[in-house]
Parts: sequence; structure tokens; C-alpha cells
Amino acid sequence: MVGGFDVGGQRARVLCCGSDVSNWSDALAALHESLAGRRHPIDLASRSLAVDSMRRIGEGHPIVIDLGCSLGPILEDLHRSLPHAHLIGADYLLGPLEKQAERLPEIPFLQFDLRKCPLPDACVDGVTCLNVLEHIDDDVAALGHIFRIIRPGGVAHIELPAGPGLYDIYDQYLMHHRRYKLGHLLTMARRVGFVVERATHLGFFAYPGFWAVKKRNRRRLGLPPEDRERIVASQIQWTCSSRVFGALVRLELALGRALSYPWGIRCIAILRKPAPTTGCASSVAMSGHPSRELPGHDGA
Repeated sequence: MVGGFDVGGQRARVLCCGSDVSNWSDALAALHESLAGRRHPIDLASRSLAVDSMRRIGEGHPIVIDLGCSLGPILEDLHRSLPHAHLIGADYLLGPLEKQAERLPEIPFLQFDLRKCPLPDACVDGVTCLNVLEHIDDDVAALGHIFRIIRPGGVAHIELPAGPGLYDIYDQYLMHHRRYKLGHLLTMARRVGFVVERATHLGFFAYPGFWAVKKRNRRRLGLPPEDRERIVASQIQWTCSSRVFGALVRLELALGRALSYPWGIRCIAILRKPAPTTGCASSVAMSGHPSRELPGHDGA
């Protein structure tokens, strides 16, 4: 089945809702893909946990949207693991979405600013949002929109970089506004209305080495951009190829099915929406799914 949207009788693979200046770029998306590829140990674990969270939605044919999909393979993982689900990819940048639409023609894609999310209330069953909110200045507003668009009983899987005191050249180069304490993420989530089903960290066993590297990198915050890029690229490549790092992450993932980790490289929260909200109605439907509707737009 070919994905896309019907807009005024025309089919659009990517539905654009306008853009402004972003704290991410096509160049950074391409850099991460070229260095980390699709096999970075912590990204593999991250995607596995997100897929597990979407399995909490239950039976039927849920709509699951990946916010901040960029060039990442999470949609492919979801498609393989949840073949009954209707998937949507969304991002702020149009370039990566167009490439994803070529790679995954069966999945529709949306381009919009999460701070001004155009989706109607209660129109999706699940949301995956991996390492996105740190790029958004008003993260509370963005999280509020995630809560708003999820149907009652729906699930959101949120992942963010951990450790506010570890903000370094990596975060600076990747245009992060901040790093997070898990408690702060959970407070935000409860404030907008979510119930926390599970909270943990990713990167627990590798954290001591990670902490040491981040503290050293903090002393390099004043370096020129080209030096920061060189250091960031080197560190991504090392963690991607390190057998020790990979083994630690795999061990953590195996044990983490029964444990929650008190610290780590990334914060993870699995959130559920408990209260009823209004249904969604619209004039733009996903191709092939006439009963699942999304908002109209003047152009593609």
C-alpha cells in the first residue's frame, strides 16, 4: 500500500505545515547517519525499547506517530514489529522527510513544528519521541501537544539526554537546548496530564566512562566549530565500534526488562493518557485509511 495524504484530490507523500528556524539541520541529520549508521548499540537499544512501549497499546489497528523521525530507522522497526499498526513519520525538517518518503513509500509523512502541532485532539494511539524535546526551546508546550493528540488510553514513549551538568561540546554541536533529570521529565509529564507507567535510564553500565568523557568535553566548550565537529565525530565512531560498549548496552537491555536504572546516558519515560478528550475530525485522510483522519492543509 502506498502512503500519503489526499489534499484537494491530489496525493502528497509529505504534508507540509510550514517551518521556521530549527535547532536541528539537514547537515546534522546526515552527519549522524554517516557516523552512527543504523547499528549504534545505544540507538538499537533505544529503538527496541520504543517498540516495546508501542506494544502496550493493545489489539486492533492503532495509529502510531514517530515525532522527529529524521533519517532514523525507528519507523522500519515499528513496521516490522507492529505490522497491524498504521504508522506516520513526522519531523520539522523537510529534507529528511522527503528521503524517508522515498525509502518508505507505504508510510505517510508530516512536516510541522511540534510547538504548534496542527494535529487534532485525540487522533493517534501511540507516540514515539526519541531525543527531540532537547532541541525545542518550549519543551513543555511540545509535550502538551503530545498529550493532546493522543487518544484516551494511548501511550507515549519519550527519550531525552540525561544529566543537566554534563552539557558539553556534543550537546552544543548538536544544538541541544538542555539535558534532563529524569525527575524533571516526569514532573513535566504529570503537569500536562500524563500518568507515568515506567521511568528508567538507558546507558547505565556505560555511565561512568560517559560521565568522565562529558566532564572533559565541558572544558572544550570554547573550541571552534570545526574542532568540536572533529571531536564529536570521533566519539560517535568510537562508541559505535566499541565491542565493550556494545556488550554493556546489550546486558543492560536484557536485565532492564525487569529493572529500572537510577542513572544513565538517556532518560526514558513511558506515559499513558488517562482522561477522555474530544474525538478528531478533519478533511484530510491518509490514503488507504479513510476512517483515520488528519487535519487539512492549503498545500503540500
